[in-house]
Amino acid sequence: MAEPARRIDRIDTSARFTAADAEALNARFAGVPTRDMLAAVLNEGLAGRIAAVSSFGAESAVLLHLLASIDPSVPVLFLDTGKHFPETLAYRDELVARLGLTNLINLTPDAEVLDKRDESGLRWSYDPDGCCEIRKVQPLAKALAHFDASFTGRKGFQSASRAGLPRFEIDNSDTAGRLKVNPLADWSSDQITAYFNATGLPAHPLVAEGYPSIGCSPCTSKVAPGEDQRSGRWKGWDKTECGIHLPGQDQAEDELPPGFDPVF
Repeated sequence: MAEPARRIDRIDTSARFTAADAEALNARFAGVPTRDMLAAVLNEGLAGRIAAVSSFGAESAVLLHLLASIDPSVPVLFLDTGKHFPETLAYRDELVARLGLTNLINLTPDAEVLDKRDESGLRWSYDPDGCCEIRKVQPLAKALAHFDASFTGRKGFQSASRAGLPRFEIDNSDTAGRLKVNPLADWSSDQITAYFNATGLPAHPLVAEGYPSIGCSPCTSKVAPGEDQRSGRWKGWDKTECGIHLPGQDQAEDELPPGFDPVF
């Protein structure tokens, strides 16, 4: 059996993780209920300084509800790209108020970068990777540079590329050994639905209109019966992820975006 993962003190800003740490955490929490695992990670400081990354999309309420039931002050990072559906922004505000989340952090693209690389606001139409890079990848990388780990809402059933997703893994977007925690990795679609029903959580209003996976409005389409949940994202492009969960990103500069004031 793998050794228990080392504890990282929240004030140790240099502490990061190795693949062995991720393996140890996966071994320790194999078969452990999700909420119990989350409580241990948060209450024992197992992941150091950690933030949740949430799109406030179709299934986001489940993870946010679990986190809020343990510690509503967990930082929640939302990428406000300037391209979201109005329904998503209203849903974000509704969930924050309903769950009592006290540390929502809205991350926005750098205005100077937008002026130089997306002056027309139409980069999504001819270079969706470049659009995601400046509106999602760069702002999130700068914010996460000040955390040791992040929670994501990814689930293995969402697409073929996410099948077999572990609960704990190393974030390959930088070289600092940041931990990525996927609490719902092994949840099924039925479990997600059952959780919504049991808790009375409100659904994203666009789900009922045929959007099981919701991102920026120009790059999100309705999904046909039988297609996987994420088939409506970047329809017509050879693209399945926005880039924040992919390896090979440039390491972010050690600076905070405007208005970033985390409360730990």
